[in-house]
Amino acid sequence: MKELVEVIAKALVDNPDEVVVNEKNDGRNIIVELHVAPSDMGKVIGRQGRIAKAIRSVVKAASSRENLRVDVEIVD
Repeated sequence: MKELVEVIAKALVDNPDEVVVNEKNDGRNIIVELHVAPSDMGKVIGRQGRIAKAIRSVVKAASSRENLRVDVEIVD
């Protein structure tokens, strides 16, 4: 899931070098933390959080195939 979030985020931002994705495993639960440059935060979140919701939906669909629960957190 880490790679999926990283590819999506790098496609959205102006500074793809500053995209950092961390993954924390907790049994069947996985937390994916997305760090981007402060100037790119709005691009990743989108208006009213639409892009963030879309990212979470894609990751949720991909993780359901593997019977995992993945949460995506956008961290500043």
